Parts: sequence; C-alpha cells; structure tokens
Amino acid sequence: MSRPDFSLGLPPPSHRLNIDTNALAHNWRALDRLSVSGTAGAAVKADCYGLGTDTCVPVLRDAGAAMFFVAHWSEAAPLLEHVRADQVAVLHGPMTGADVEFARATGAVPVINSLDQARRWSDAGGATCHLMVDTGINRLGLAVGDLSDPSVQSLNIDVFMSHLACADEDSSMNARQLSAFREASGKVRYKRLSLANSAGIALGPDYAFDVTRPGLALYGGVPREELSGTIHQVAHIEAAIIQVREISAGECVGYNAEFQAPDSMRVGTVSLGYADGFLRARGRDFALEHGGRQLPLLGKVSMDMIVIDLTLAPDLTEGDWLKVPFYLPVAAQQSAVSQYELLTVLGHRLRAG
Repeated sequence: MSRPDFSLGLPPPSHRLNIDTNALAHNWRALDRLSVSGTAGAAVKADCYGLGTDTCVPVLRDAGAAMFFVAHWSEAAPLLEHVRADQVAVLHGPMTGADVEFARATGAVPVINSLDQARRWSDAGGATCHLMVDTGINRLGLAVGDLSDPSVQSLNIDVFMSHLACADEDSSMNARQLSAFREASGKVRYKRLSLANSAGIALGPDYAFDVTRPGLALYGGVPREELSGTIHQVAHIEAAIIQVREISAGECVGYNAEFQAPDSMRVGTVSLGYADGFLRARGRDFALEHGGRQLPLLGKVSMDMIVIDLTLAPDLTEGDWLKVPFYLPVAAQQSAVSQYELLTVLGHRLRAG
C-alpha cells in the first residue's frame, strides 16, 4: 500500500498560537533587572509552560539567561540542543541510577532533594550539583536538620536553594521562609543562593540573592500586582470561523442545550475547544473579538469547537480569524483557573499550529 505524499506540506490549521518573542525577551530582562545584584535564570519546565521549548529557550538564552530549570530528566535532553548541559538544572533530582547515568553522561546538573539522593550522587562520584532545602512548603527538599549529614556535607554544591510557598500573597510566611533560608545557608558550603520565583522577585531585593528562578512571569503571567506594569503578554491565540448558520427563536446550541436562542440569530462555529486548552471553565460569559467587537460564546465548550453570537458582526463568514483574549490575569479571574494552568493546558494542536 503506497504512502500519501506530504511533500507539499500539511494544510494550514484553523487555529494558531502566536508567541511574541520580543515580549518574552523583554520579560526576562525586566525580571533580571528586578533581581538586583543577582541574575535571573529561567524555569522552562513543562515545555516552557506550554509555549514550546524550541521556540522559547533560544530567545531566553539570547536575552541573557544562563541557567535553566526543568522538572524531569526527560525535559533536559531537548534543552541540550540550545544551551550548555551545565546550565540545565533538573529539579526532581537523581531518583534512580538511570538518572545519575544520564546526568554524568550529559553534564546536566541534578538538584539534590533528599539524603538518598545525596548518597546516590556521592556514590557516583559527586560531581557538581545543586541542593534544595525545605523551608516550609513541604514538597521536595531536605529538612534543615538533614544538612549536617556527612552525605550532604561532602557534596559539591553550586546553587543552594529553597522555594517560597506564598510569594503571590502578602503572607507572614514569606518572611519566615526568608529567615529560615538564611539560617539554613550557614550549615553547608555552596557557591550561590536562590530563593525567589516570579512572585518572589516582586517581594524585593531581600529575596533575590544570587539567582532567581522566574517562570510564570516570563510567559506573560502576573503573580503579583507589582509586576502588572512590567510584564508583557507573550501568548496570543487566534481561531477561525469554520461554519456560519442562522438559527430560529427557541433553537438550542451545543451539548445539553444550555443556550436557547431568544430570537432568530446568526451564529458561527469556531475551531477551538478544550482539547486545545480552551477549557469549559473559560466559557461562562466569555467572548471572542474581531475589530473591537465582542462576540459572546453560546453554550458549552466542546472538544474541538465553540459557537459564538455573530449579531454584532454580520460581515464575518467562514475562514475569518478571531482573537481569543488571553491576557493571563484577566483570563484567570474570568475563569477561576490559575494563570499557571491556563498556560500549561494549551493543547498540542494549538501549539503545532
């Protein structure tokens, strides 16, 4: 059986994600300036928060970022096409012997989170590593009391770090963690210190230390009001109308017939759905835009489609492109979905488009 010839390329998609690389570079530089005496790294885990490693990492590198944080070892390999291995930090650390072998073979640097990981890394030769101490979030990281263990004391630590639990809030826990981190830093030898994420950078210079680890704010998120005039939108979504129809008064739209037309009206089906990261939670009281006109969504979001009211845009028809509002602080407030989730749930089809 002969295979189809794709030499002419695939048909163009009917929705697309546009990445403003200038805004991405601007955001890193702004966060680097706010890091004061320190320097900003870049959290690029989860495929750069859903926006694409191959698109974002070269931009961040060229803007000046020199340290890149991923969660899993599987995320490290794609970065090695763009940056030096010793610039890649793997936050989950060496959980298995295979992780250790990968780190030693490539030069990617593990973040040690437990005594078991410390011993595993030391037994393999004890090359440069980073070390996470828990100061109150109780996720990954060594307890402060474990820092005196010989397996930790023997480590060759580049960055000694912890993670803030409430940096996006005006919480007394921020100061408690800062104090605990300063105290813990006196118990081990290291080259650099790191505490602040995106929101932590906005807390001020006391939290900056040597390396900050912005993630959300790089990609257009605004975790604290102090950053609202500084961070630029990076991700822009558009989707095309794929069908227009007239419906009569009393007719319903979408699953469960949640919308019933009060009068005859013109509606458009748009190529976008929850498989593309446009969640049902965003459907309530939501509107797409064209030329400044608001086009309300009607009924439930489907996997691949939404339906909009075209009453204010009688000129629009199949093939016309619409703007999908995606300024993260507003989208999060409108949907009650966090800015982090809105980014990371973007579907493969939308990213591929």
